Amino acid sequence: MTLSTAPSPTGTLIDGKGFSAEVRARIAAHVSALGARGITPGLAVVLVGQDPASQVYVRNKGLQTREAGMASFEHTLSADTTQGALMALIARLNADPAVHGILVQLPLPSHLDSDAVITAIDPAKDVDGFHILNVGRLATGQKAMVACTPLGCIMMLRAQLGDMSGLNAVVVGRSNIVGKPMAQLLLRENCTVTIAHSRTRDLADLCRRADILIAATGRPRMIPGDWIKPGATVIDVGINRITENGRSRLVGDVDFDSAVTVAGAITPVPGGVGPMTIACLLANTLTACCRSAGLPEPEGLTA
Repeated sequence: MTLSTAPSPTGTLIDGKGFSAEVRARIAAHVSALGARGITPGLAVVLVGQDPASQVYVRNKGLQTREAGMASFEHTLSADTTQGALMALIARLNADPAVHGILVQLPLPSHLDSDAVITAIDPAKDVDGFHILNVGRLATGQKAMVACTPLGCIMMLRAQLGDMSGLNAVVVGRSNIVGKPMAQLLLRENCTVTIAHSRTRDLADLCRRADILIAATGRPRMIPGDWIKPGATVIDVGINRITENGRSRLVGDVDFDSAVTVAGAITPVPGGVGPMTIACLLANTLTACCRSAGLPEPEGLTA
């Protein structure tokens, strides 16, 4: 799989939008081949409440699922849904052979126990990669469902760099969703990995040593260009909405304007990591379907 890139006056811009389109095309080809066997991957998405951003995200997931030739099962529950009702729905989806992937849109309303909901999902159908069994399997080098954002990042890095053995990788951010699984994936690629965070001493100096720098802090423009090693590959996971000069815009955790003059390659925001998240959700659903049917996993679409 090739990575779409765009030239810039300095570093290469990693085109996540173009790359994700290529990934989705490959997924659709696999799904078509499964269809010839009478198999259709199915993704169930559960939305609780009426959060506008979540509604848009779920709608986009359903659209891209159907465009890939998969079955989309969308369940919208009221904001006052009880824990018992939500758990009962998950149990039904776990037992449904037409459903290969289950995603419960987070965050949930405050009266619901998110950890209990995630734990209730069959690990084999946990396409978000959040179940404790999948987290543990990833950490111990076993076959696992991997969280979509880190999976998308590692796919882009493989396409950009090829063999990453021996490279110094710094992950700034230690969340369960991005930072920790990202570090595990980089270890699998034989990188030397450091996880940094808000209490890391001399963070700037640490970042300057990184051949691969992953920014996942949730703090807009936290990492300036003079923290970046010349020629480094920078993956900016952050998506932060700010207001400047009376206008709202999205920026990453890296100060792009200063970083692009130093980095060898960098993901922009928007248009970098973001488009890969849904693409990797579909990839995980396809993988879960193949595993369920006892078929080979799709090459290049797994961790």
